[in-house]
Amino acid sequence: MNARDIAALPSDTIEKLLRAIPFYKAVKKQNEGQYQELLQYSRIFQFGCNEQILTRGQMDSWSYFLVKGQLVVSLPDQFGRQLHVNYVTPGEVFGDLSVLLKSPRTADVSVDENCREALVFGTDFSMFGQLLNFNIVSLETKLTYYRHMVQSLRWKLEMYRSKYRDNALADKHRAIKIYSGAKGGLDELHALHQQSTDFAKLLVEWNRAFGSLSVAEGKVPEPNIAI
Repeated sequence: MNARDIAALPSDTIEKLLRAIPFYKAVKKQNEGQYQELLQYSRIFQFGCNEQILTRGQMDSWSYFLVKGQLVVSLPDQFGRQLHVNYVTPGEVFGDLSVLLKSPRTADVSVDENCREALVFGTDFSMFGQLLNFNIVSLETKLTYYRHMVQSLRWKLEMYRSKYRDNALADKHRAIKIYSGAKGGLDELHALHQQSTDFAKLLVEWNRAFGSLSVAEGKVPEPNIAI
């Protein structure tokens, strides 16, 4: 693994890279100072073929975005053999659910053996601190983060529902309360945090169900495995 500070890259390269990640794009537009603060806690990682990126059971506060290459998501079967259950392709975020839920990684992630190298952008979200701590990350930025999380997680759950309407989990996310109060304050922040956490927990339920099926039958499931 080779890690590089974002500050070492030309500003136009950074802007082009993060243009594809809605959260960073939105923060840059609304507050350049907060955007630069995020970059201080971010790195570009270069991994070689077969190199491991995330380990099942580990705890950390990093969330990642695949820029180049292909990654393999693996889980052990009942005999301890590693089975490939999914893939991460450029443009996908991974590791975000574990950060949101402050839970261990649920799968191993490594560079595909058919891929020469992978380029990954990562941010250490320990900078967020406690929900109501605004020493580094402002209320506005946290609201932006959780709005994007809610939107992203709800979209994934709707995709699951559209493919598996008969599953017992299909409609559960629609029972989660949507915030309809005043925007921009602490009430919205609390509500968005709770909503995104509830969505994430439900998404993990889906992923565990499909992950168990794939490990038992040696199949690659369509949904992403939460890591």
